[in-house]
Amino acid sequence: MRMLLVEDNEDLGDAVNRHLRNAGHSVEWVRTGELALESAAMERFDAIILDLTLPGRDGLSVISQLRREKSAIPILVVTARSEIDDRVSLLDQGADDYLVKPFDLREMEARLRALLRRRSGETTSVVKAGALTLDVAGHSVRVRGEPVDLGRREFRLLEIFLARRETVVPKERLMGQLFSYDEAVSTNALELYVSRLRRKLEGSGVEIVTVRGIGYVARVHGDAA
Repeated sequence: MRMLLVEDNEDLGDAVNRHLRNAGHSVEWVRTGELALESAAMERFDAIILDLTLPGRDGLSVISQLRREKSAIPILVVTARSEIDDRVSLLDQGADDYLVKPFDLREMEARLRALLRRRSGETTSVVKAGALTLDVAGHSVRVRGEPVDLGRREFRLLEIFLARRETVVPKERLMGQLFSYDEAVSTNALELYVSRLRRKLEGSGVEIVTVRGIGYVARVHGDAA
C-alpha cells in the first residue's frame, strides 16, 4: 500500500514509518496539515494515518478539507487519550477509524487493512484464485493446500495483482507501491520480483502476463472465487 503519514512527533513518526516500510508498504511522511493536503492533491494514496495535533492546520481541519473535496481516501486518526472526546467529531467529519496513543503498531496495520477491505467491499481477508489461497491478515499463501514461501514484496505484488485481476497494472504504479521514492531502484528490480513470483505460482492457475510497454496483468484459470 502507498501510505501518507502525517505526524509531527519525530519518535512516533519514525516508528510508524519504519514499521510500515518493513512490512512492504511505501510511505510518504509529512509533519504538517498543509503538507498533508498538498501531498494528497498531488499523489494517489491508499490510506492516510493522521495525527490530530499538528503545527498550524490541525487534523480535523485536514479531514474536513479532504471530504469537502470529495476525497474518499480512508483516514485512520491517531489521537492522544486526552482528545478522546473528539471521537464523535472525528467520525462525523469523515474519519474512518481512530487509534488512541500509545498503540500497538501491529494493530495499526491491521486496522489499515480492514479499512481497505471495507472500501473495496471485501468482508474477509482471504482471497481465492484458481488453486491459490491468499490470506492477507495471516500473511500466508497456499497453492493446492501447500504453503508457498513469499518474500514481503512478492506477497505485496501478488496482493496487487489479485485485487486487479484481468486488469493491466502499469509498471509505474507497481514501482510506486513496492518501493519508496527514496529507494534507488530501476524497473529491473520489479521484473526480478515478477519473475520470482511466477516461478512460485506454478500450478496455481494464476498467470502473470507481460503487456509489452505497459505493465502486467494477472489472469486466473479455473477460478472458483
